[in-house]
Amino acid sequence: MTLLFGMQKTAGVSSAVQAIPLDRLALTFLPVLVVVYVLYRWSLGAGTTLYAMGRMLVQLLLIGYVLLAIFTTESPSLVGGVLAVMLLLASWIALRPLRSKDGRQYLKALGSIALGGVLTLLLVTQYVIDTQPWFNPSKVIPLAGMIFANSMNAVSLAAERFYSELPKATSYEEARSSALRAALIPMTNSLFAVGLVSLPGMMTGQILSGIDPLIAARYQIMVMAMLFGSAGISAACYLALVKPTDDVA
Repeated sequence: MTLLFGMQKTAGVSSAVQAIPLDRLALTFLPVLVVVYVLYRWSLGAGTTLYAMGRMLVQLLLIGYVLLAIFTTESPSLVGGVLAVMLLLASWIALRPLRSKDGRQYLKALGSIALGGVLTLLLVTQYVIDTQPWFNPSKVIPLAGMIFANSMNAVSLAAERFYSELPKATSYEEARSSALRAALIPMTNSLFAVGLVSLPGMMTGQILSGIDPLIAARYQIMVMAMLFGSAGISAACYLALVKPTDDVA
């Protein structure tokens, strides 16, 4: 049976992915340095980008070691704890663009991401790919990361646009509609571009590891649908929760 990250290989292609030497990996930062230079010259806060890139390096190196341990666990409670931490962090980061945020805003973001993300995760892991055992960390955690991060971005975009539009909109409904459209722009663009302009990460990774491109395409279809659905549900839930109380439906 073909599993999520692939057991079937195309003829003559090895399933092992070649490790990237560190000196070659460093070359990928050359375009980043160009962007940092432009940000510096245009006085747009190059320090924030450098800090973000530094955090990315540290976080990915650390999570690599953490995942080695988690993927061998047989404890559903540990997997649930990891998912809970991911949700809490995603909700906190989602509110980063807002100047004013409090505990109620955080709970609204948390509830929205949990509703859109967890329901989609359960559907995909338990019914679409039939994960065995049901908490299999090597499948549940990577998919949860994709879903929660995408829902986080959608809520973040929706929140930023909603509070920018609300003072100048004629009604809550107008601001809500503008915010939801903005939140879905990245995913909608991805739907138009996939297969024509881009081969997304999961599909590219599977093909590089030797999976039949037709099988990789099926998994990518699943991924695109789950990301768009979770993003839309989370953004819509957040926008419904932040409706001003003095507004009449």
